[in-house]
Amino acid sequence: MKDFSLQSWVEVKQESDFTIQNLPFGIFSTQKKSARVGVAIGNKIVDILELANNGFIDFDTTLFDTDKLNDFMALGRPAASKLRNRLQELLNENNDELRDSTHRGSIMVNMSEATMHMPVQVGDYTDFYSSEDHARNVGTMFRDPNNALLPNWKHLPVGYHGRASSIVVSPAEIHRPKGQTKADDEAAPSFGPTRLFDFELEMAFITCKQTKLGESIPIEEAENAIWGMVIFNDLSARDIQKWEYVPLGPFLAKNFGSVISPWVVTMDALEPFRTKGYEQDPEVLPYLKPNKDANFDIHLEVALQPESGEAQTICSSNYKFMYWNMNQQLAHQTVNGCNINVGDMYASGTISGPEENQYGSMLELTWRGTKPITLSDGSERKFMQDGDTCIMRAHAEKEGVRVGFGEAIVKILPAT
Repeated sequence: MKDFSLQSWVEVKQESDFTIQNLPFGIFSTQKKSARVGVAIGNKIVDILELANNGFIDFDTTLFDTDKLNDFMALGRPAASKLRNRLQELLNENNDELRDSTHRGSIMVNMSEATMHMPVQVGDYTDFYSSEDHARNVGTMFRDPNNALLPNWKHLPVGYHGRASSIVVSPAEIHRPKGQTKADDEAAPSFGPTRLFDFELEMAFITCKQTKLGESIPIEEAENAIWGMVIFNDLSARDIQKWEYVPLGPFLAKNFGSVISPWVVTMDALEPFRTKGYEQDPEVLPYLKPNKDANFDIHLEVALQPESGEAQTICSSNYKFMYWNMNQQLAHQTVNGCNINVGDMYASGTISGPEENQYGSMLELTWRGTKPITLSDGSERKFMQDGDTCIMRAHAEKEGVRVGFGEAIVKILPAT
């Protein structure tokens, strides 16, 4: 459904991310309920297992009596659309079927009473590098400003395979990582905690299709394999990365932890926010040529909160700033016959816009620490400090209707 006039009998505050037009999926538990599939609306969670047990939906109940969305996702996007449309019927203000049911109390759960869990079992994880503004900023800082982008950058979606096991769900606590670093004026490397601890503002999409080794996904079929999206904070140790990344790229600088938002927003919910991306010049090769607009107008922001202070927004960006869209990313990932699986996660890479307040990392916002950020408590930040909490938010909005992702929250703990 794309009807922005829909209203629910569930109270949904104006600033809520979880409207009846959204209905994202996640995994939750309570003191009385084991981990299972839920859908968010307002400040409530619809217990989909209980909904199925009581005959409100026509699905196999075992799909929802589980601590991962993978089995349900494996049914593909049509099944998700069917369930989402049925939920919109049940939650519609003009429908009393669930509202007046004696089962409503067991089906509708207060978010405040729930614990959120990792929504999917991530088998493989790819991190792309697809924001031109970010890539240009980094290239300007570390290479020749006149040749900031490497020769391949505008010809293919650059990416690398990351570590899936250290992707965790919000809210999270991550210890400051340790590793080797080497300053330009040092003769030899040293070992210790990173001094340049950074966030990376990213989004990630999750696949719902399994392919065989040797099989490719054409760009015109890519969307059939993409189920939904989450916020993705790809934490980074910049000084460790600088020393280790040549010749094979980041390793310890990235694999210690990435944090996602707990609710997976379906592509159906995001459809009304589809928009054009950046003009791609030079023209891309045929297998990467878009057959439709495949960017999305999703507002992104990052807030930083000192341990004893208030959160302050330090960055506002947008997913539409992506140069390479997710269809191109997936087509490129599989063009060589790389097989994919249900629950695989593909991060966008840091999303920066053209303006300084739209930069998606501390590295860019402070320009390698030369322009410190002053927080509301008077303290300065070049990079994140122990005790800081990084809060990422994302939402799309149109005609007064909001479709949001909630938050990806991580607190920085001292190195162990």
